[in-house]
Amino acid sequence: MAHGTTQLPGVSYVMPVFNEEAYIENAVRTVLAQDYDGERELILALGPSTDATNQIVADLAVEDPRVTWVLNPETDIPVGLNLAMRASKYPIIVRVDAHSELQPDYTSRAIATLLRTGAGNVGGLMKARGRTPFQAAVARAYNSRIGLGGGQYHGGTVDGPAESAYLGVFRREVVFDAGLYDESVLRGEDWELNLRIRAAGHTVWFDPTLEVTYWPRESWAKLVRQFTATGAWRGELVRRYRGRNPLRFFVPPLLVLSVAISAIVAVLQLSGVAGGWLSLVLSTVYLGPAAYLLLLLWVSFVSERGSTPRDSWLYFIVLPTMHLAWGTGFIGGVVRGARDVIDTSRSAA
Repeated sequence: MAHGTTQLPGVSYVMPVFNEEAYIENAVRTVLAQDYDGERELILALGPSTDATNQIVADLAVEDPRVTWVLNPETDIPVGLNLAMRASKYPIIVRVDAHSELQPDYTSRAIATLLRTGAGNVGGLMKARGRTPFQAAVARAYNSRIGLGGGQYHGGTVDGPAESAYLGVFRREVVFDAGLYDESVLRGEDWELNLRIRAAGHTVWFDPTLEVTYWPRESWAKLVRQFTATGAWRGELVRRYRGRNPLRFFVPPLLVLSVAISAIVAVLQLSGVAGGWLSLVLSTVYLGPAAYLLLLLWVSFVSERGSTPRDSWLYFIVLPTMHLAWGTGFIGGVVRGARDVIDTSRSAA
């Protein structure tokens, strides 16, 4: 960009990090390589990683003095973000994820949008990608309206006000006036913060020209743990903010209940407890799971089929894994809350 540094606001990038040795260097380098002439700093909130993450960060800090860190012994993402934000010094704060990679013009475009719209926070598109066949299947699900329910930052095309934002490019005074992240919300913290930002009279803006590469979880077990925890915290947020949650959040738990009821009815029929007309009436509960199965088959092998049969089968496995894990977690979060639920998918194992 052909701008003088005196005309551009300084930028503080904040990034929570825990057990990310496979991703952290690329994430940091895409921040440092931003096509932006204003002053910049990158503050990482380092959890007690059990892999080589912290050593990689230390090496990067020696290489570039703009890289600094604060310690986040609790590993919680909102706690780490708040620690990094409090240690920051510039008027623009950009949240970055260790599983993300920024496009070179991300910062310049986002700040231009902030200035153009007067928004308090700006976000763009999450573009998931995969390095392995399984991770690529998860990425396809992230990028699909079927996979994550059509949230604006997963495939929106219209520039304008939004409910929430992926990551976020904040005006410092706005996010500090809002009270930073709620440290009692361990997942869904972005949605909750943006709710308070909008309640304070500021605009959250979606700009589809902003794209961030996101690398999803690499294994089935990690995917289950991540989505169960995420669903539980969404259930917790429903408990806290009744009436303010989009209807799409209730679809996965309804699917889980439909499958569970179908399983109970099947047991009653097979054991002979339910027979005759009662069995026929109860059989209507199978319509929901049957329709879902047909949808999965259509999406996986026809409308969004992969380039190989293996890709299609992996997609067929990933989609219900995400939906059922999220829905199960959601029900638990609504019933008993999620204060003790921790996302263990960031562990090295």
